[in-house]
Formats: sequence, structure tokens, C-alpha cells
Amino acid sequence: MRKIFYFILFLNSLLSAQIKAKIVGIKDGDTVVALLENNTQETLRLADVDCPENRQPFGKNAKQFTSSQVFGKNVIFYRISKDRYRRTIAKIFYDNDKYLSGEIIKAGFGWWYYKASKNFNLKDDEIAARNKKLGLWSDKNAVAPWDFRKKKKQHLQ
Repeated sequence: MRKIFYFILFLNSLLSAQIKAKIVGIKDGDTVVALLENNTQETLRLADVDCPENRQPFGKNAKQFTSSQVFGKNVIFYRISKDRYRRTIAKIFYDNDKYLSGEIIKAGFGWWYYKASKNFNLKDDEIAARNKKLGLWSDKNAVAPWDFRKKKKQHLQ
């Protein structure tokens, strides 16, 4: 039993270790490609945020915002888990501890992903961006990406 406990503790430490990387690709507003120090690439899905899909209104704007913040920059990230597509869900920090997901939400280019996030400060940031009508919040008919994906999936069936 003790060996299992220490093994789980070891795995958790691996997942939460600080990792240095350079962002070499932007797939969309909430997915980037990081070049690790060992010259391997890893696709990172941002924790706490969900951005419009590329085909949605403001999808390209979200991608451009993310690119303007981190493309070509050295970052620090923490692996949180894996998603169903085997991408690493990560918290990315850059430019003296700016939290990328938070910056996206503050600028109005993403929703606080309340289904998977416990960071309630991001909820407040989303409300502030909505009230200021920043980014996608300038569209009073903005559709959350999870609703957009659900409609698309239903349409294909």
C-alpha cells in the first residue's frame, strides 16, 4: 500500500512540474504548440478557458490574440492532465508571470471554462470583459464554443 502511495505522489509531481518551452505554433485561441528543451514538440490545450472555434465569429481574433501574447516566446507551463484527444492540458505563464488563460479571458477572447475550472477569479474577469463589451462580448449573440460544437455535432448526425 505504501509503494502505491509513493508512486501516485511521484506521478503527481511529474504532472505539476514546471516546464520551460518556446511557443512555436498556435492552432487556435486555446491550443498552442510548445518546443521543449529536448527539441520535442508538445500540443498544449489551455486550462480554464475555452475560445471560439476557428470557424466561429471571433475564432480568428482569439487565435491572433493568443499569437500576439506568446508566439515565439519562452514560457513556463504546468501539465494538469490530458484531454480526450491526448493533448496536454496546461497552465501557461509568460512575461513575468502573466497567466495566458486569464489574459485571454480579460481581453474578451474566451469563456471561463467553468465545467473544468475552479479558478473563480477568471469568472470575475469574464464578467468584467462582458460588461466592457470587449472582444467577442461586443456580439450580443455570442455562442459559447461548447454550444457551437454541440450544434455542429447534431447537424452532422
